[in-house]
Amino acid sequence: MSPNLSRTLKLAAIGALLAAGCTQSAPHGTGVYLLLDTSGTYRHELTKAGEIINYTLSRLGAYDSFAVARIDTGSFTEKNIIAKVTLDDRPSTANAQKRAFSESIAKYLESVRSSSYTDITGGLLQGVEFLNEKNPGRKTILIFSDMKEDLEKGYVRDITVPLKGFEVVALNVTKLRSDNLDPREYLDRLDLWRGRVEHEGGTWRVINDLDRLEGLLGDRVATAAR
Repeated sequence: MSPNLSRTLKLAAIGALLAAGCTQSAPHGTGVYLLLDTSGTYRHELTKAGEIINYTLSRLGAYDSFAVARIDTGSFTEKNIIAKVTLDDRPSTANAQKRAFSESIAKYLESVRSSSYTDITGGLLQGVEFLNEKNPGRKTILIFSDMKEDLEKGYVRDITVPLKGFEVVALNVTKLRSDNLDPREYLDRLDLWRGRVEHEGGTWRVINDLDRLEGLLGDRVATAAR
């Protein structure tokens, strides 16, 4: 073999290894971060949250990541995460992970206490941080809340939330008593959050009919055994 041919083959082999490395590190799968509003009377809506969480689990497959966190006084902390998982590629293991996840959520929902404040922005920031670390191909943040942010004195949330490449879905956005008196408050609240999300490059949706969750994660179909 000539020296030039040998050198060419070596370079080709190195190129193939580099390409394989890039392929392995490329984003893949789905990452979902679900925020639960635990404030005031909205806590009584949380019985519906278990159904959404179990539905989401059923739609996720191998290497997909899922986390559920509570929104309370200060939500920008990993301590707010109730349960998190990255599913295994072995169906039996993935199914066991899903069962354990669902049981953790059910136990939490049985004993959840109301929060005095609602730090939605902090929860969004924590969700962005979590999903960026997982680096999935698709990033979705679900917010189960009336979308009324109420911050304790001293908490600063007039900050940018980097949402480029994220889909944000507001779920079960219930109407407050003041919304019944003036419906503009409800509409303005949704417009405010839509504007914030889209201004930072994210996409925004609202799903209030929890009997029609088919499009919650788009056309994503789980690859793991259900």
